[in-house]
Amino acid sequence: MLPECQLFGTLGCHLCEVAEAELMPFVEHGLLVELVDIAEDETFFEAYELRIPVLRRIDTGAELDWPFGAEQIVTFLR
Repeated sequence: MLPECQLFGTLGCHLCEVAEAELMPFVEHGLLVELVDIAEDETFFEAYELRIPVLRRIDTGAELDWPFGAEQIVTFLR
């Protein structure tokens, strides 16, 4: 079973769009990813403003910073 994740980013972030595209094949196979706009939460903005996009596992809190590709995502989800 794939863990639920969050993708921290913001509107207009080109790298965030690329990260979403990298995640789409995983989503198509059952990965649940909540898109979190850091601009809507001061705490998230302060934590992630210089790091986005960041993929975070909800179950463990582990984070995968950009850049990442399919191989890194597979390893991260194990």
